[in-house]
Parts: sequence; C-alpha cells; structure tokens
Amino acid sequence: MQPTVLQILPSLDYGGVERGTVEIANELVRRKHKSIVMSANGRLVPELTASGTEHIDLPVGEKSIISIRLIPKIYQFLEERQVDIVHVRSRMPAWLTHFALKKIHQKKRPILVSTVHGPYSVNPYSKIMMSGSRIIAISEYIKKYILNNYPDINENKIEVIPRGVNNKEYHFDYKPENVWIKNWYEEFPHLQNKFLITLPARLTRWKGQNDFIEIITKLNAMGINVHGLIVGGIDKRKKRYFHELKSLIKKNNIEDHITFTNHRDDIKDILSISNIVLSLAKIPEAFGRTALEALSLGVPVVAYDHGGAKEVLEDLFPEGKTEPLNTKKAVSLIKKFYESMPEVKNKNIYTLDNMLDKTISIYNSFYL
Repeated sequence: MQPTVLQILPSLDYGGVERGTVEIANELVRRKHKSIVMSANGRLVPELTASGTEHIDLPVGEKSIISIRLIPKIYQFLEERQVDIVHVRSRMPAWLTHFALKKIHQKKRPILVSTVHGPYSVNPYSKIMMSGSRIIAISEYIKKYILNNYPDINENKIEVIPRGVNNKEYHFDYKPENVWIKNWYEEFPHLQNKFLITLPARLTRWKGQNDFIEIITKLNAMGINVHGLIVGGIDKRKKRYFHELKSLIKKNNIEDHITFTNHRDDIKDILSISNIVLSLAKIPEAFGRTALEALSLGVPVVAYDHGGAKEVLEDLFPEGKTEPLNTKKAVSLIKKFYESMPEVKNKNIYTLDNMLDKTISIYNSFYL
C-alpha cells in the first residue's frame, strides 16, 4: 500500500521546518506516494507544487480563537481525501488536527506522526506534539528534552532523525559560478581579499549577533584583520534590535569591519567563500543546520558547545566547539584558526538521503 500523507505546518516560507517539509514531500512523490501539504501560503509553494505535491492553503498556524473554524474543514478534508497519515510539525496545527481527528471513527482515523522541531516551552499546549503514534526528534538534544520534561511519554515512540544536507549540493568540491562571484563583488566590493567570518542567522536576539560584533571587535583590536558578515533577514519587527546592533558597531568603531546582507537566497555560495562560519545561538538550538551546511562545504565552524550544534561538531569537527556565551574563548579559538587553519574532514553523516529514508520508513512501518 502507498499511503496518502498529509503534512501540516503554519506556512511555507523559508526556514528549517519548511525546507524539511518540502524535501519529504518531494521524496514521497518520487516514491509514488500521494503527498499533500496544508499550510498558509509562502515562498516555497511553487517549488512544492512543481514537484507534484498538492498544496492546501489554510491559515492553520494562526494563534487565534477564530482558528477553531478550521477544525470542520480539516475533518472534512481528511474524510473526503482518505488521508492515511497526518504529520504535524507545529503546535497550533497539531491542536487543530487533534480535534479534527476526534470527529473521525477510530477505525477510520488517520495515523498521527509528529516532529518536535525545537525545545518548546513546557506546558499542556506544547504537550500536543507528544501525542503522535510516533514522535520524531530532530536531534538527541530534543529527545532528551522530551524525556526530561514529559516523563510519561514512552521512549519507544521517539525516533531521532537528524536533519540532513544533500551531498550532491553541499560537497567539498563546490565552487560558486563565476557569474555569481562577479555579481557578489559588484554588490559588495569592499569584501574582496578579506578574511571573512560569517554568521548566517536571521536577526533576533537569541541568535547572537551582539556576541558576533564583540568577537569581530576584539579580533580587530588584536590586529587580526577580519571582516564580519551577518547574513539574515531583518524583519520589520526586529528593526529596534537592528538599530541597537548598528549603534554597537559604531560605538566599537568597526563600521568598516561588519556588513549586513539582509535575507539571501544564495547562502550556500556565501558559506563557500567564507573563511570561518560561526554559530552563536544563546540558547541551545534543536539542530545545527548552519554548522552542518558549512562543514559539508569544507568550511571550518566555530560554534557554541550546546544543543544540536554541539552534536554536529562532535561528529564532524570537534575542534570548533567553544564555551557558550564566552566571547573571549571564541576569539582565542578563531585567532588559533586564523594562524593555522585546521582541516575539515570529509565525513558527513548527516545526509538528506538518511533523513528521507528514515522518515518515510516510519510512514511505511504502519502498513508492513
């Protein structure tokens, strides 16, 4: 039997959850499964539908009492389309799905799978993500979070499936095309021949941009001529934080040593021309995707030693681990790398193929 799989998430804009959803959907289609995604619209919808997945545009991520009106629509959709598996990837969609499933007779009810993408606040609202017949944790860190905070959950229900990168796209031999390099240096001429230290992260306090600025400041004060690149979207709600960062840069007198790129679709190319990539999340992240992408290109990474990034570096590049929130130690490690760059070994175990195989094996396991 080839099951019909419905994935539900808030929207399909760029992000790790959204990218993983599209990757699974594309693989389902390739394997002749019926693939459906329900979410609000977003920039990834054209890519999703072009590969053969059906998209249902519903605002299932809105945290509002009026979202209750969506429950009958979801119930009707599940019934009419005879969905076999519902894979929920966020809390609000999970609650709407929970109430929709309750309306379906137990013998006809689709199987529920959930992915815990982060260490949510611990409360009854978050516990809905632990209600699936199978629970996917995207790292060992997230599995420990589940077991520590919800001890009544059966550990056997939890499957650790780390995110992965496509080895055909992220590999040591990758080089940007000449036209990209030409366009890049036309846009950022001041970056030519610079030692680039890159922080790829959307602008938000916990991603560590202020620590990054302190690190670049200290390195330049030591006579180490580096340039800091902050790559990430600047949401209008984060304008105040952005201006705080700009003020800090001015105060530290390093305007000529920091560049903001805003959101970029060419992150792989930017990572590949970087000398070092940093991961400075102030609270542990569920998975170190940025670190993994850089290391998969052969670019050294310095990362705070906690959360999912810790796991990736332990497996692929332990030399790059540094004490969380300690910018002094991060500076010392970067200085060491600047003077003698360590080799990144070509041994990535976090592949997209592994993630796809393990996830779809969970779907298929209900029908073996």
